[in-house]
Amino acid sequence: MRWRIGVAVAVLVVVAGVVAAVLVVPRFGLPGSDTVDRSQPALLKSLRDLSQYHASAGDFQVVLDIERDVRYVPAVLAGQRTLFVAAGTVNAYVDFGGLAEDAIKVSPTAASGEARLVELALPGAKLDKPNLDQERCYVFEQERGLFDRLASLVETQDQQPFYVAAEQKIADAARESGLVQRAEDNTRKMLTGMFGALGYRVEFKNQA
Repeated sequence: MRWRIGVAVAVLVVVAGVVAAVLVVPRFGLPGSDTVDRSQPALLKSLRDLSQYHASAGDFQVVLDIERDVRYVPAVLAGQRTLFVAAGTVNAYVDFGGLAEDAIKVSPTAASGEARLVELALPGAKLDKPNLDQERCYVFEQERGLFDRLASLVETQDQQPFYVAAEQKIADAARESGLVQRAEDNTRKMLTGMFGALGYRVEFKNQA
């Protein structure tokens, strides 16, 4: 009887060793192992001209607190709560490619000693999609139920929903930050200086 128990224990030890080899070795790698990168070089798919003047940018950070519960199951068994830190930038720009043909009007003459007048119908500024900094996005803390912890041993958690939520939060913050108005003010200052250097004075009006 004892020898049967001993055999059973030995089998369990072997099984545990195989499981550990499957789960742990791929994560940490063997001592002295090498990494070979056989990836193909990046391919140029298309080229396009840009007509946007990026006039302001904002740096943002958000801490997501997302909890996922399983109905009728105690949190100690299933479910998780994650604190995810994300950071990124949002640019505000004015697209000159959308200028109408009559957007710029130059006065034919000017009074003596005055600069000629340029009337410019300037389009409103817009916000770019948030650009998340991958090096500054990470899981800060995570609480998981027993079943979720066991599942994490054999599968990698998909963090894409956290990035999507972070982008939305940062985009909302950018709309409330005054970036658009700042971009429009900076664009007017830039154009005023450029036309002034050419001997013109400029007046702005909203584009219809």
